[in-house]
Amino acid sequence: MQLFNRSQSIVQLENGLEFQGYSFGYIAPADGEVVFSTTMTGYPESLTDPSFEGQILCVTYPLVGNYGVPEAVIEGGVLQNFESDRIHIRGLIISDYSFEYSHWNAVKSLDQWLRENKIPAIYGVDTRELTKVIRDNGSMLGRIIPEGASPEWDVEDPNTTNLVGRVSCKEPITYPGPLRSKRVVLIDCGVRHSILRYLLSKGIEVVRVPWDYDFNDGSIGRYDGLLISSGPGNPEFCTATIGHIRHTMRLGKPIFGICMGHQLLARAAGAETFKLKYGHRSHNQPVQATDSQRCYITAQNHGYAVDTNTLGKDWETIFTNMNDGTNEGIRHKSRKFFSTQFYPDITSNPKNTSWLFDNFLTAL
Repeated sequence: MQLFNRSQSIVQLENGLEFQGYSFGYIAPADGEVVFSTTMTGYPESLTDPSFEGQILCVTYPLVGNYGVPEAVIEGGVLQNFESDRIHIRGLIISDYSFEYSHWNAVKSLDQWLRENKIPAIYGVDTRELTKVIRDNGSMLGRIIPEGASPEWDVEDPNTTNLVGRVSCKEPITYPGPLRSKRVVLIDCGVRHSILRYLLSKGIEVVRVPWDYDFNDGSIGRYDGLLISSGPGNPEFCTATIGHIRHTMRLGKPIFGICMGHQLLARAAGAETFKLKYGHRSHNQPVQATDSQRCYITAQNHGYAVDTNTLGKDWETIFTNMNDGTNEGIRHKSRKFFSTQFYPDITSNPKNTSWLFDNFLTAL
C-alpha cells in the first residue's frame, strides 16, 4: 500500500465558499471552471475527454481510483484505452481516493498518472455538498489550493476562450481504410478517440482535419460525408468551422454532428446556442425520441445547448432531454443532415444509440 503525506488542501469557489480536503496527484494550485459529473465509472476516459478542457472536475461517485489506469495502447494510430493523448481537466475533486488499485489491465495508480501529467487533485471533499452548490448556483470559477500555496485569485474563465482551437489537431491526419472504402471528413473540435475507433471498425477511411481547416478547397480530395466531432467550450468562437459546414450543406453531402458538432450544425443552420446553468456531464441523461416517444439513457459532456425556438422551418427536433426539456438532436426535413447532443457510442458509456452512426454510414 502506498503511503500518502496527508497535506491539506482546499477547493475555493468564486463566491467565497471553501471545501477542505487533502492533496494527491501533482501538488500545485489549479484553477478553472468547477463542474460536476455523475458518472460512476470510466475516469481514464473522462479525464482524457477534450470536452473537459479548462475545467476542474468534481466526480460525484464517492470511490475513485480503485481500478487504476490502463496502458496507453495505440492501434492504427488511435488510442484504445483513452479518449485523447493527454489529460484535459485542470484539476480533480473527489470524495474517497482508493490507495490501492486492482484490475487486469492496470499499469499504474491514478495518483501516479496525475503526477506524471502535472494535474493537481484533492480527496476527502464533501462532493455531495459541492455538487448541490453548483446545481443551485451554476458552474462557477474556482481553485484547488494546496497547503502553503498562495490564495490569490487570478482565474481564467474558459468560456471566454476558444477551447476548440486548443484541443484540435494542427494538421490533417488520414486513417486509411480498405480499398474503395467510403471516405469521411472528421472536423476535430476535440474528438474522442472512441469516434475514430468506431468509424475505423466499420471500414471507413477517415480524414481528420483541424477545427478551422478548409477541407472543401480540394487539398484533401473527394469525400463522401462530414462528421463534426464533440469538443469543449462555447461554439460561438468557431465561426470558421460554421462557414465550412455551410459549404458542405450546399454540396448536399451527408452530415452528422455530435455534441459540439450538434451545436455547430445548428448554428450553421441559423439557430442560436446558449449556456446551461451547470451543463450535462454524466452517463445517465434521459432523452426522448420525438418520432417514437422512446427514451434512451445517454452519455453527455457539454455546457451549451441549442435553442430549439430558433430552428428554421426546414429543421426539426429529433430528441429532447427529459430532465430539463433542452434540445438533444436535430435533422433537416429533406436532406441528410442530422446531429445529437449526446455521444452515440463511446467507451464506458451506454451504447443503445449506436444505430445513429449506422444511419450516417448508410447515407454515405
